[in-house]
Amino acid sequence: MTIEIHRPEIETLIQERLQSGAFRDVEDLLLHALRSSEIRAMPSSRASEAKNLVELFANSPFAGLSMEFERDRDTGREIDL
Repeated sequence: MTIEIHRPEIETLIQERLQSGAFRDVEDLLLHALRSSEIRAMPSSRASEAKNLVELFANSPFAGLSMEFERDRDTGREIDL
């Protein structure tokens, strides 16, 4: 696939983002932009349409993202006997 950019300000923005080191290449930058716009484009009323928790999480704007949630194990509190 070939993508042509005709507006110089867009090309400048891409070059600035690449030079910042935040992205490996143009594909990485585009992937990030597309994923973040996908989240914003989803209607916020989906949560109210969910019939159960499974449906709510399946329709979440974060579905498909590799997010891992971990918490530290509770070691309890010290007790003086």
